[in-house]
Amino acid sequence: MIQIDSRRKKPETLLRQHPGALLIDVTSHADDPWQRLSPFFPHYGIPVPFSPGVTSASVEGVWQGLKVFEHEDIDPACFANDTMHGLKRTVATHGRCLGHRKGVQGLELLSYAEARRQIYIPTYGWMLQQKASDLINQLLRLNITIL
Repeated sequence: MIQIDSRRKKPETLLRQHPGALLIDVTSHADDPWQRLSPFFPHYGIPVPFSPGVTSASVEGVWQGLKVFEHEDIDPACFANDTMHGLKRTVATHGRCLGHRKGVQGLELLSYAEARRQIYIPTYGWMLQQKASDLINQLLRLNITIL
């Protein structure tokens, strides 16, 4: 069985809640090779939804790059960020988030929930299938707990 839990919990707490579990961190702070499952990891060549011919280094680059704020439109420079740092675009800097643009040239703004369905989930799923299928298969064979 694979279980997903918060990275904010201490390992001791997780092991108490899930006795005998093998804990694997899949965040950007994880050890290699599991860090490759982070949406911040630069796999390169990740298609930007609704944007033919446009790719991003990471899933998070797509998510942040298509975000639209009241004081700033999309930021295609996010697609090239391969450092796993400086990707977050926040309301403190750019004003209220208005939504996510449906593609680089798109006119439609998607709500947060709709953007998760149409942009984030398909992009992350594509990355898992195309760039990290070896790790997904390894996790399935291990029968582990995922953080």
